[in-house]
Amino acid sequence: MEPLIVRTADFRLAYRLCEELRRRKIRFELFAEGQRLPNSRSIWVGTPEEVSIAREGRGIGVAVEQVELGVERARQLALGLTATRMLSFGVDPGPRPGLAWYADSVLIGTAQLEKIDDVAEHIVAIAAVLEHDRLVVRIGDGVPTMRNRIINCCLTRNLPVQVVDERKTSRGIRRHAHHAAAIRIARLSGNPVLKRMPVNPTEGELREVQRRSRKQSEGRLTISSDLAKAVAVGRLSMSEAIERQRLKNRS
Repeated sequence: MEPLIVRTADFRLAYRLCEELRRRKIRFELFAEGQRLPNSRSIWVGTPEEVSIAREGRGIGVAVEQVELGVERARQLALGLTATRMLSFGVDPGPRPGLAWYADSVLIGTAQLEKIDDVAEHIVAIAAVLEHDRLVVRIGDGVPTMRNRIINCCLTRNLPVQVVDERKTSRGIRRHAHHAAAIRIARLSGNPVLKRMPVNPTEGELREVQRRSRKQSEGRLTISSDLAKAVAVGRLSMSEAIERQRLKNRS
C-alpha cells in the first residue's frame, strides 16, 4: 500500500491527522499545500474545501472533529475495500472498552474507548464510512453490567448483536489488552441478542467501581455504594460521582 498523503493548509488538521496515522502505524507523507501528488492514484487527505477544488489524486475531505473517521475512509480506499460483504465489530467490555473491526476477513482498525457509552456511537460512525452489505457487533460475555449496557445501546441503534464466549478469546492475551481481545471477539460467532438486557451490578462490580474511584481521585476518597451503582448503570460519570462524594464529605 502506498503511503497516504496529508496535504492541507490547516495546521490543526494536519497535526491531528499525523497523530492518528502514527497511532495506527499507517505509512504517510506530509505534503505542503498545493504540492504536486506523485500520481493520479495518490490518496490524500485535506479539508473538505481543499478536496472540492482539487483536480488531482483521490482526495478525502476531513473535518478536524472527525479525523479518525477520515483516516478510516482513506485506509479503506487504499486497501481497495469498496464492496465489503460483512462488517464485523468485536467489543471487549470494560471501563475503557476495546473495539476492533473487520471488513470481511481484513482487520481494519482497533481502538481503546474512554467510556462505555461511546461504543455504539463509534460503531455507527465507522459503519457510515465503510460501505457494506451486512453488519454484526460481537460483544464478549465478561463484566455483565458493562456488557449489558453496551448491548442495550447497540440495540437502541438497531445494530445486530451477538454475545461471544470470552473464554475462547483470552488465551495468550495480557491482562488489560482489551483491543487484542476485541480482535479475537470480532472473528468468533456468538449467540444473537434480540431484546434489552437487565443492568444490575453485582457487589463485586460495585467494589471495582469504588476501587476505580480511589484511583481516579488519587486516593483522596472512595465513592459510596449508591454512587458506585449510579456509575455502573450509566446514570453518572466517574468524575460526577467523585465530585458528589467530595461535596458530601465536605458537608
